[in-house]
Amino acid sequence: MREGLSGTHPLSDALGLAQSAGFEGLELCIGTEGVLTPATSQSDCEAIRRRIESSGLVVETLASGMSWALSPTSDDSQVRDRSIELHLGAIERAAWLGCEAVLFVPGVVNSPIAPHENIRNDIAIQRANVAVSRLLEAAEASEIDLCLENVWNGMFTSPLEMATFVDSFATERLGVYFDVGNVLRYHQHPPHWIELLSHRIKRVHVKDFVERFDWNGDYAFCDLGCGDVPWQATMEALKKIGYDSTLVAEVLPYKEGILEQTSMAMDRIISLTNDALQVVSRRFDTESNETVGLASRSAKPSSLDKKL
Repeated sequence: MREGLSGTHPLSDALGLAQSAGFEGLELCIGTEGVLTPATSQSDCEAIRRRIESSGLVVETLASGMSWALSPTSDDSQVRDRSIELHLGAIERAAWLGCEAVLFVPGVVNSPIAPHENIRNDIAIQRANVAVSRLLEAAEASEIDLCLENVWNGMFTSPLEMATFVDSFATERLGVYFDVGNVLRYHQHPPHWIELLSHRIKRVHVKDFVERFDWNGDYAFCDLGCGDVPWQATMEALKKIGYDSTLVAEVLPYKEGILEQTSMAMDRIISLTNDALQVVSRRFDTESNETVGLASRSAKPSSLDKKL
């Protein structure tokens, strides 16, 4: 899936690679360019859905990185409007694809991923509120979960802050797409986030992170299972809150054998609990925020028939 960097990898090839690596599902990404965009027609989405269904794989989630270039909390009102418009298109296409949830980055305060943004936190939260309100109307009409990701955007750096924001909307359609590896950069403990966010967590991304603290220290994301994430405690926390939906592995950059390596790492992580989560999906990602064609897998074949 080398071409996932530009969002041009053929879906049929992605499906084959996912299956050959032992995965049983797929998470798609939507971007302004590539295989899947907010302008993709309903007929094309339905054709994609038929190809996925005939492959025997499942697709439940649609990820978007469009907020990095077009932030819904930007100082430019035209950019904010455009971001909302694009994400409304993403929700509509998620429904056409038969997905159940959409990952949404609700804005940017400041981030190395979007260094052009520098928004005061309270203003960003106000603007995110407007964006989420608009998107929830479409999500509820389409029966799609809108899932806010905890990501390096300078927002929601505490699980308490994130929980308060989600609860302010009083709807079951809004939740959290919890990224396990992302919280380590804030020097926080993933199981604590899971316990505090609890039922608000609708989907989970897994990746690993390592930090070498020193006056000349450094940090980096790393291969799954090779970093500082406390996987056993994390899995036990997910079990404790009753989480039984997808785990999606986000691993980058691309290198030969990464799919197979990630698949084996997921097996080891899942095995850390006596009673593994019912359904586990794994996602192979590349460096782009606008890619399509990712890999996922289920822990129990029988669970593929379950409505998650």
